[in-house]
Amino acid sequence: MIVPNLLLIAGTGVKSGKTSMACRIIEQFTDLKITAVKITPHFHETTPGLKTIYEEKGYSIYEETNSDLSKDTSRMLHSGAGKVYFAKVLDNRLQSVFDKIMDLMPEGTPIICESPALRNFIEPGVFVIMSSETTSTRKDISRYLTLPHLHFKYEELNRTTSIPIGFENGGWRLI
Repeated sequence: MIVPNLLLIAGTGVKSGKTSMACRIIEQFTDLKITAVKITPHFHETTPGLKTIYEEKGYSIYEETNSDLSKDTSRMLHSGAGKVYFAKVLDNRLQSVFDKIMDLMPEGTPIICESPALRNFIEPGVFVIMSSETTSTRKDISRYLTLPHLHFKYEELNRTTSIPIGFENGGWRLI
C-alpha cells in the first residue's frame, strides 16, 4: 500500500535519533500541523498524558495530551504536532492498527511515524533511516537499506539547518 502523506522513520537501534528527527521535521513544518505517530511492539506501562482511544487484545492506541514530559510522544507534541498518537501493538496486528490510526485523521493529513516494521506493509512518501555512532543496542535493519530512503546520522542532525524534504500535492518528497 502506498501512503504518500506518510514520512516513516526507522533507526539502527535505541537512541539512534528517530524521535529527534521527527521533532526536527515537525518544527520545520509547523504550518502543516503534522500528525505524529509512534508505534512499538513493547507493552510498557501507560504513562501520564495518554488518553485511551482503542484497547483490545494485541493492541492499544492512545492520544498524547501532555507536552511537558521528556517521553518521545510528549516531545513530538511540544515540537508542534497537531496530534500525536501512540500505539502498542503485536506485529501480527500492525497493519490493521495503522489503518485504525489513519481513520482518526482527515485524508491527506501529513503524518510522521516511528515504526520500522510498518515498512514491511507500506510504501511511504519518504522513508528515513537514522543511525548513531553511540547506539549501544543495534537492530538489524539490513532488509530496509535496499529500499529507497534518506539515511541520516544523529550526530549530524544538530549541524543541519534544514532537513532536505518537502510536502506538496498531498505527499512527502526528498528535495
